[in-house]
Amino acid sequence: MGLFSNKKLLVGVTGGIAAYKTCELVRELRKEEAEVQIVMTKAAQKFVAPLTFETLSDREVLVEMFPQSKSVATRHVDVAQWADCFVVCPATANILGKVAAGIADDLLSTMIMVAGGEKTIFCPAMNSNMYANPIVQRNIETLQRLGYSFVSPEWGELACHAEGLGRLASLERILGKIKHQLLGSEELKGVRVLVTAGPTQEPIDPVRFITNASSGKMGFALAEAAAIRGAEVTLISGPTNLRPSEDIHFREVRTTEQMYEAVHEVYPNTDVVIMAAAVSDYRPSVYSEHKLKKSDNSIVLTLEKNPDILASLGKNKNGRILVGFAVETTDELKHGKQKLKAKNLDLIVVNNPKQRGAGFATDTNVVTIIDRQQQVESLPKLSKPEVAQHILNRIGELILEAKSKK
Repeated sequence: MGLFSNKKLLVGVTGGIAAYKTCELVRELRKEEAEVQIVMTKAAQKFVAPLTFETLSDREVLVEMFPQSKSVATRHVDVAQWADCFVVCPATANILGKVAAGIADDLLSTMIMVAGGEKTIFCPAMNSNMYANPIVQRNIETLQRLGYSFVSPEWGELACHAEGLGRLASLERILGKIKHQLLGSEELKGVRVLVTAGPTQEPIDPVRFITNASSGKMGFALAEAAAIRGAEVTLISGPTNLRPSEDIHFREVRTTEQMYEAVHEVYPNTDVVIMAAAVSDYRPSVYSEHKLKKSDNSIVLTLEKNPDILASLGKNKNGRILVGFAVETTDELKHGKQKLKAKNLDLIVVNNPKQRGAGFATDTNVVTIIDRQQQVESLPKLSKPEVAQHILNRIGELILEAKSKK
């Protein structure tokens, strides 16, 4: 079952070049089993044909307020009320200005008026000068005061080939906001959660380093899942191309030592730690300030051990919940149980990257969860956000158990 199974989403597409990126958003929503209805402005059709969205959503795209083939005059009300969440992506300066001024002169703006701020998310995308215009900023502030949610744009290359603030937010950030809207709860309200994610890089010289294939997807999914449940989340990640939702405190590091320092800086003010990062166990003993020159002879690298972040936390637990990850290619259960005990963990999540659909750089995972009582829960192949929900369920049980003992 997908994350958005039985959820109904209305996606509004306006006339901006970023409209083509909405196709990928719809594809991801459908992959998570959401029902998706598209409504487009006439200008949006200049950028993406309705047929594209009809193919992706498996539904007729709505454009006209009064289509000749339809007799129901209130469908703008019916469809807006049908939706659990209304995402306007991209949201141009024009649609923001209309809604802020109370103008409803086409199907999309009328539906937004019906839906209201509680269920509507705007994803602005426009030229940086337009976005910085005081009128646009005033309209955004007005809409925020009225309860409308936003996924703010990012800095990057724009359609005019200049760089600036106005590029449509990443797919991950938009999906994260939708998850918060649809799945959010206060189950973990007041709980401070630290998550680590991604690989680390151990430099050999200015251009070479030791690393692994971790994409960070599992760790980011865990951070999002915790935030959705109301936790105050800090995410410390090695180098990835991912970015979390805006309500997650985010810090990027490169090396294992940097991650060690960052984790220990946050740890005193943390209730739950989920160490999903694939940190390097070893680093070069000597770093070359200059690029090592190619030669016919072999190069010998001497490695020294990196600090074991999770083991260091387990020695100073003080009532915190610690969750670790273990990547094993043989005797997964045996090694997982050994690490659970040796590092003083409450849960350990074990996977085998050789197994189809598991491990690094995939959208799915196949994991086994082991607890302190040595009880084993083996999950089937699931999307990483679904795996994250299972892990957070187990953490929630541990929190309730700890509260009952106080």
